[in-house]
Amino acid sequence: RKALNHELSKLFNEMWDMDVNRLIPGKDYTIDLQGKAGAAQQGDSAVQDSAARHLFHNVNEERLKSIKTFATFISLLDNYETSTGVAEVVTPEEIVENNCFLDAILATEVMKLAHEYLLKKNLAKPNLADFKYQLYDIWFQLYARKEGDRPDSCGFEHVFVGETRRGKQILGLHNWVQIYLQEKRNQIDYKGYVARKNKTRPDKDDQVLSIQFSWKGSVKPIGSTFIGVSPEFEFALYTVIFLLAEERVTRETVKIEEYELQMVVCRHGHHIGTAYPVLLSTSSE
Repeated sequence: RKALNHELSKLFNEMWDMDVNRLIPGKDYTIDLQGKAGAAQQGDSAVQDSAARHLFHNVNEERLKSIKTFATFISLLDNYETSTGVAEVVTPEEIVENNCFLDAILATEVMKLAHEYLLKKNLAKPNLADFKYQLYDIWFQLYARKEGDRPDSCGFEHVFVGETRRGKQILGLHNWVQIYLQEKRNQIDYKGYVARKNKTRPDKDDQVLSIQFSWKGSVKPIGSTFIGVSPEFEFALYTVIFLLAEERVTRETVKIEEYELQMVVCRHGHHIGTAYPVLLSTSSE
């Protein structure tokens, strides 16, 4: 295991503390963890269901709609064709929505701190308009997941919306708002939590979870996600790691709040391929 990255831990904790848009467990939303997930393989169509009810018991949607970064983020979730291999068509309206979202997050203290940090490292353009263009390229520029295919994917779609491969595999989908909204439409079926070794059961106020769920007919045996955090918080973390990294797959060990995490970021050329947190000392049995 890689040693703890103290510099990034310090930065990410500052971001955590200034994430004023983060939802508060028990107040703005309630989760219902239920049972521990059974063994599953990627692509299983049927697995044991240890959770009869939804993971999200309730979420204060008025609050989501009233916070600009959440509202503009939610408007992006229906812009994608989830099947890989199917070319994405980006409409002028969607380009406007992408820009509105980036404008909203760039106005937050969390993203300003990310920008300042990246400037010190000479990894970002000083001018905000240029930095925004850089973010657009990293997250929204389309690419083909497989060589020779039509441009069918982008970092944002993969990480925040989720994709499917041949209807058998779930790719990405590491965002709690998307999980909540898909669950509400009965598209996602939460199957149970995946426990950490030194902690038999997560608490209902844990803000990083490993869970198992099915979506569009496939099972994700283990998916980890932040819970309740703002879109700008996740965007800031993944962007910083992406721009610091040279290799194709980067794993940084950080401690954010009480959570010891391995932040995984994979690149696809100049773009984000995937990004997610892994709870360390998570038992995979």
